[in-house]
Amino acid sequence: MTNSWNDIKNADVILIMGGNAAEAHPCGFKWVVEAKAHNGAKLVVVDPRFTRSAAVADFYAPIRPGTDIAFLSGVMRYLLGAGKIQQEYVKAFTNAGYIVKEGFKFEDGLFAGYDEAKKNYVDRSTWDYEFDEQGMAKVDDTLQHPRCVINLLKTHVDRYTPEMVERICGTPKDKFLKVCELIASTSTGDRSMTSMYALGWTQHTTGAQNIRSMAMIQLLLGNIGIPGGGVNALRGHSNVQGITDLALLSTSTPGYLVLPTDREATYADYMKSRRFKPQRPGQTSFWQNYEKFFVSQQKSFFGAAATKDNDWAYDYLPKFDVPYDALKIIDVMAAGQMNGLFCQGMNIMMAGPNKTKIRNGLSKLKWLVSIDPLETETARFWENHGEFNDVDPKSIQTEVFQLPATAFAEEEGSATNSSRLIQWHWKAAEGPGESRGDIQIISDLRARLRALYAKEGGAFPDPILNLAWNYSDPGNPDPAEVLKDINGYALEDVPDPADPAKLLLRAGQLLPTFGVMRDDGKTSGGCWIYTGVYTEAGNMAQRRNASDPTGKGVYPNWGFSWPANRRILYNRASADAAGKPWSERKKYMWWNGSKWTGPDVPDYAPTVPPDKAVGPFIMNQEGTARLFARTGMPDGPFPEHYEAMDAFIANPLHPKVSRNPVVRVFAADAKSFGTPDKFPIVATTYRLTEHFHYWTKNAHANAVLQPELFVEMGERLAKAKGIQSGDWVEVTSQRGSIKAKAAVTKRIRPIMVDGKPCDIVGVPIHYGFIGLTRKAHPVNTLTPPVGDVSAQTPEFKAFLVDVKKTTPPAQAAATA
Repeated sequence: MTNSWNDIKNADVILIMGGNAAEAHPCGFKWVVEAKAHNGAKLVVVDPRFTRSAAVADFYAPIRPGTDIAFLSGVMRYLLGAGKIQQEYVKAFTNAGYIVKEGFKFEDGLFAGYDEAKKNYVDRSTWDYEFDEQGMAKVDDTLQHPRCVINLLKTHVDRYTPEMVERICGTPKDKFLKVCELIASTSTGDRSMTSMYALGWTQHTTGAQNIRSMAMIQLLLGNIGIPGGGVNALRGHSNVQGITDLALLSTSTPGYLVLPTDREATYADYMKSRRFKPQRPGQTSFWQNYEKFFVSQQKSFFGAAATKDNDWAYDYLPKFDVPYDALKIIDVMAAGQMNGLFCQGMNIMMAGPNKTKIRNGLSKLKWLVSIDPLETETARFWENHGEFNDVDPKSIQTEVFQLPATAFAEEEGSATNSSRLIQWHWKAAEGPGESRGDIQIISDLRARLRALYAKEGGAFPDPILNLAWNYSDPGNPDPAEVLKDINGYALEDVPDPADPAKLLLRAGQLLPTFGVMRDDGKTSGGCWIYTGVYTEAGNMAQRRNASDPTGKGVYPNWGFSWPANRRILYNRASADAAGKPWSERKKYMWWNGSKWTGPDVPDYAPTVPPDKAVGPFIMNQEGTARLFARTGMPDGPFPEHYEAMDAFIANPLHPKVSRNPVVRVFAADAKSFGTPDKFPIVATTYRLTEHFHYWTKNAHANAVLQPELFVEMGERLAKAKGIQSGDWVEVTSQRGSIKAKAAVTKRIRPIMVDGKPCDIVGVPIHYGFIGLTRKAHPVNTLTPPVGDVSAQTPEFKAFLVDVKKTTPPAQAAATA
């Protein structure tokens, strides 16, 4: 989230699209209620289903799953055409005036540089700015140059007329234009819109571009960096933000530093592309400190073994050739190329795409370790549960180890929620039986592995033998000690750069902020964005001061919000170029003549005046936000609508390039995608309020509230198929079939897409063959083995199926 849950109350318009906050995030939804009740906010919901969020909305518009980019590009066209953008904000704080290189083009669904044979954009050189002799990006402040970003954007979105949006999305033209009007009402500087999204946007082959589309809209409106604005991701677990921050990703290290690739054999190679250079005069960025963050992290990982002479133990880090995300793991496993798999807090049998492929892959392992408080379908994949998991256990040789872990309430530590807010929680109870905390389990494994490497050696034991583990109890470290390690220390006395006779930090001192990190090995810090969470003043995550001095929902002394306890990111943009608030009503951070002031932590040093200040978007070399994404996005610098892999229609914009042209499809899955002649219905998945992912089917109360799998369908489809509510139906895709109870409802209605009616069904994700709910086929039996091209998130939200009435499954009784 660029803003916070609390800040939603400051919005004038709230757009829920790609999510369903009322049902999937009911606690956070209270701030939407606050905004409506006390701020007169208008709630707009765009969703394939008439959800509980839609039920309390001021306006609802339907949309076909997987067509969000077409809808949002149409909104951009409307804003640009009607002049409903915050012109001064766009000129000052975005790259609207930057001139793009000659040769950049977009034709017939493809950007410049595409290689058909490699199915990739191998030459992205034109996806960049023109630079002058000093290496500065060229800018046309008049916005007249034909190749400046704003004009290229106007040309790009010009095809997304209201008629084209209706044709692709199925959203009636009048409803689409009403949404545009409500969104456009926040372009004035005294009103703001917040966008709330979740997996409904991320679980597509164009997931990252869905989110970029909304970010671009918010930039055009001037809604980034201000109260009640932002692009806000609704995380599905209390600590999803935390696990990504701390690098449970295949290509990152903590703090979103990048794991080296095979091409970066040396430290010099690695740093060559990461020592960011300013691209506008006087500009700086966080990433100009990349080396300080990296060296401090290596010192945290490897302690005294990381030295300048060995390039800070750079060779200890693994180098990757391709991302080893869940999709790749499943593919390698299914090909019989993997010996073992650890699943810690991960029920991959339910959470990955194409359950049949996952089960086949698990069957080829030599060993599988499940670390979880509960039994899962993954741990019990080898059991025969009839048609729900029809296997012969004798044919499966995989040795399964279940390591019972304690649940969150049985552990102490921190959790980081959607607001980037790190909060400490205390143990409420001891774990049952022989269960252990995750820290203890991993510490024990580390100690045993280290002992084996010390005894037997190996090809390169150094990273294991030299891993720093300087905790009072190495076998079960205190979580507070771990948080201190993540925050970071001064390893030696650090002199003040402004006055070397003075000390900036003393040896052993906890770092107060990431700004004091060094690249000479004198500081240690496991995750730079968390620096400041545990200082000499104590554990900031434990703070519970509920005061909100300005009434803007900032709560500066409740927990710690990374980075630097900042509650709204890019808050410099809440004031104009001269430091004056855009309006008195949205006043947040401003220049008072001597410093930046307001309820939050400013984006940079508080005494830097506006005429000397750098741009607010200090994660970018140019200091401005990017309407044009340059070379970083694998599928293009502008978002473009592509059909899902199970395509309901040929893409009306460019039929020859209907799907995302750079999507990663494994050879084994080439025939895994359905066509509308066999599977004429669009399906999507979602969550229920009564269940929390795959956990609460083990809780009796939740199992009673929502006891069995169902498929939600509209009245027209049910009538055509001879189905009534309560009937058992079979839902089939190219990947397999499931059985579920039919729930016939008015909440899903057919829409007209490219001249033909489109029926939609929705299936909740929670049910499987383990737990207290009635046994069910996992819904990912139906879903395609493909994901977003940037983040590899599986495409669970748009795929093709057929539905027919059937007999009940053989084993519908609850498990003991």
